[in-house]
Amino acid sequence: MIDLKTTSFKPEYAGKMNFYLSAVDSQLRHTADNLSIGLILCRTRSKVVAEYALRNVGTPMGIARYTTQLVDSLPAEFKGSLPSPKELEAELGSDKPKAN
Repeated sequence: MIDLKTTSFKPEYAGKMNFYLSAVDSQLRHTADNLSIGLILCRTRSKVVAEYALRNVGTPMGIARYTTQLVDSLPAEFKGSLPSPKELEAELGSDKPKAN
């Protein structure tokens, strides 16, 4: 099971993943299956916080950070014609209903 977060790692993410994995293993796992494995992907993480969050968790789980390099890997002719990630986030956030 993979949980993709758009924020920095928070210790409660490990608790949620442990809950999800326990439910999946209890409800869906067959006797021939191994235990489910959880992977939490976050924008950033502190190695110390991640170690403390997983120290006493018996469920197979890992935490990793990810980076997006889409804009950096675009051909030069496209770089100026596409919105930046911040512009996309601002545009997507503008769809929220306005309070009256």
